[in-house]
Amino acid sequence: MGADANRGNRPLSPHISIYRPQITSVLSILHRITGVGMSVTAVLIVWWFIAAATGADQFAFIDGILTSWVGVMVMVASLWALWFHFFNGIRHLRWDAGVGMGIGESTRSGKIVIALSIVMTILTVILAI
Repeated sequence: MGADANRGNRPLSPHISIYRPQITSVLSILHRITGVGMSVTAVLIVWWFIAAATGADQFAFIDGILTSWVGVMVMVASLWALWFHFFNGIRHLRWDAGVGMGIGESTRSGKIVIALSIVMTILTVILAI
């Protein structure tokens, strides 16, 4: 009998059915997603600037997209992503310094990051209007 005899009977670990995501893992994944999302938004903003320099028809097209309700929602979500990425980056810098790495501290700082990102998004939108 070879080494692969029990291959199909071994459990997967950690399996999705037994793993409970923690706030640190969820925020880590979200940090990466927001980074990619902000890159896509940056492309839209650059497209808007290039269209403004190119001509009225090109500008009207992209401006119509970005000022539609979908475009506004994308920009507000991107604004939240910016604030989240900023505050979570500060959180990671603290961890790099060895500060706030306990379970309770990391959970609390994660909740603070979420709260601050929401509050700052709302304040930025209010100030922009």
